Amino acid sequence: MAKESFSDATTAALINEGFVAIKVDREERPDLDAIYQMAHQLLRRSGGGWPLTIFLSPQGMPFYSGTYFPSAAPEGQATFRSVLISISTIWSEQRPALARQDQALRQALAASQPLRDEQAVLDAAVSAQAHQQLATALDARHGGFGAAPKFPQPSELAYLLHSGEAQARDMALFSLRKMAEGGLYDQIGGGFFRYSVDAQWQIPHFEKMLCDNGVLLALYADALALTGEPLFRRVVEDTATWALREMQANGGGFYASLAADDTQGREGHFYVWASEDLRQALSSQEWDVCAAHWGLVDAPNFEGRSWHLRLARPAAQLAATLQRPVALLEELITHARDKLLIERNKRDHPAPDTKVLTGWTALMITGLVRAATVCQRPDWLKTARAALDFLRKERWRDDGRSSGQLQTLPGQAAFLDDHAFLLEAVLALHQADPQPPDLPFAEGLAQALLAQFEDRDAGGFFFTRHDAPALIHRLKTGADAATPSGNAVAAQALLALSGQVAAPNAARYRLAAARCVRVFAATVRADPASHTRLLQTGIAINKLATDA
Repeated sequence: MAKESFSDATTAALINEGFVAIKVDREERPDLDAIYQMAHQLLRRSGGGWPLTIFLSPQGMPFYSGTYFPSAAPEGQATFRSVLISISTIWSEQRPALARQDQALRQALAASQPLRDEQAVLDAAVSAQAHQQLATALDARHGGFGAAPKFPQPSELAYLLHSGEAQARDMALFSLRKMAEGGLYDQIGGGFFRYSVDAQWQIPHFEKMLCDNGVLLALYADALALTGEPLFRRVVEDTATWALREMQANGGGFYASLAADDTQGREGHFYVWASEDLRQALSSQEWDVCAAHWGLVDAPNFEGRSWHLRLARPAAQLAATLQRPVALLEELITHARDKLLIERNKRDHPAPDTKVLTGWTALMITGLVRAATVCQRPDWLKTARAALDFLRKERWRDDGRSSGQLQTLPGQAAFLDDHAFLLEAVLALHQADPQPPDLPFAEGLAQALLAQFEDRDAGGFFFTRHDAPALIHRLKTGADAATPSGNAVAAQALLALSGQVAAPNAARYRLAAARCVRVFAATVRADPASHTRLLQTGIAINKLATDA
């Protein structure tokens, strides 16, 4: 839309005549994005997405929304210009109706808050319900859940992986294999793309997000620890290597993302291959094996003329077909992958979003710690430690008298997720590589979390600080999305911290974790598959209570 509409003089004139245009970076202001995504879903009765186009009254109340509006469309379909004209008319002629809609929307937003139910318990029956929901949604052929567009849903997979039930674990491992074998994963350079546009994981939206890769790195490290599978080891090693090679910022943090487009604005062209380019880059022996391995003997899968590589035929299958040792083929494929990475790096590289976000860097710290522990890589632990030191030095202010202040970006107060994800990262690193400053820092974060975000009346944590500027609604959510629920991670981390510190803080942290789970318990029971991290935390709290 930036290229098609916002830079178009005629469209700009329409905007400037009747509107005040505000463009929001959703990574910088996740509070605005979250509240207006929720409003969009209530207004349109459909899922959200980006770009989010939302029309607000001067008081900030949304009254019309959509995602992508094209600059040109077939007759009968809405273009961005036609939407602007229609909205101007509605605003001028239907103000009383819009006021009534505003009131209804406020009530709907208020009703979205979790209601504490002392009778709601998270137990084995709720866990069984979550398993059944996820089993029903599982794509038994291609892995993952649901149809296209298909997202990895790492929280759900992590819950199944660690459930202790063989069937649930097998569902998770099956999906993880299919994702790693498909085009969602960068077979040459490592790292995962945002999501797949098809149900088969073949063609992704080619943006690479740090948050996705931090969570998935931890998940695949856990899968490797459980199974020892070479596929999972390659994913872990190559994703960690990619993060250090392409995402690490000066000073120790990590960039937010890599763009999907190349420098000419063509999505995916940095990653896809023409047949002739591959033939020239590889020896004839490598081509004979890799063409089958990466699906190049099949029809082009990108725009009808190029290939986005996927693991179409595993080395073991090719070894049986060609009657050659599998180790020899794996060595040949690895050598070919290295050559293609060198060749690909000669292209214009997708631009990084160089923001270093506290919460997302924390997710990558946790991922690196898990990967380093499983793969015995002290260099990854060193990198994780450097990133934590960067965040503590650059984003944390502690005057020693009150709760400390965390920033998500320089000069910008942090949100719930920043605190929760960073507390989780500190504890993960302390477990793998304990250092004296770790637990005091963890306690500082915990105290800030409780002082600045906790709902002191009902329990749980708001997304924004108590002193943040008021929006049309103050969110307190527990559902997992691309990243796990901030409330769930906060409760889980506080519970873990309570076992490592002395009274009275230990009891305070356990109580806050239990209150958080309790306020969401009824919501979790109604839809456990969407709240797996909270469910996992609730079961852990119940077990502690039973053991005591």
